[in-house]
Amino acid sequence: MTCSRRKFVLGMGSVVFFSAPLFSTLAGTEKGKAVRYAMIHDETLCNGCNLCVTACRKVNDVPEGMARMSIAHIPLTPPDQGNQYHFFRYACQHCEEAPCITVCPTGASYRDQATGIVRVNRPTCIGCSYCISACPYQVRYLNPVTHVADKCDFCFESRLSKGFPPICVSACPQQALLFGREDSEPIQRWLKTHDYYRYQLPGAGEAHVYRRPGPHSAEEVKA
Repeated sequence: MTCSRRKFVLGMGSVVFFSAPLFSTLAGTEKGKAVRYAMIHDETLCNGCNLCVTACRKVNDVPEGMARMSIAHIPLTPPDQGNQYHFFRYACQHCEEAPCITVCPTGASYRDQATGIVRVNRPTCIGCSYCISACPYQVRYLNPVTHVADKCDFCFESRLSKGFPPICVSACPQQALLFGREDSEPIQRWLKTHDYYRYQLPGAGEAHVYRRPGPHSAEEVKA
């Protein structure tokens, strides 16, 4: 598939772009608002090496053939026009008004009140797959061993609860990922000094993954 970046973005759903100088505050900083954690993916730095995906599989015991996250290599131009790629992170958006939470019959899919992270309570999950079908991003899977729904939870159990950032952030050699509270100084500083967008599909609320758009050439991928 080849297309211009504009055509690709228009086909992705609702993509909201922000110009850095115009953006000053986030929901997490407003009085009375719940804490929210956010992930930033700088596509101008990402080279599609997939080390983040490999690290995620290992740390979170992801079964073969399944994935909590992936990096899509999306060609934007034909080879004779530069052969540029868009590296797009596919993972849970930890969106507001998450449909996976609404459809869960046991409450196993829920939003952690202390962090705003959408999580799965394994003991109460019955493996009905309702949440998997409801997710418009199709980033959940049913673990064939445990028969429990699983997805990216920012490594809450394996790392975040122990004081470490998600493994994808630590594993990225390009430092293309930034993670933290949305109201924290590093996150706010980045959002105020960079142009970015949020990818949102119908049926889901605002995403808590922020993206800085930027294609790469085939030569950069090989490097």
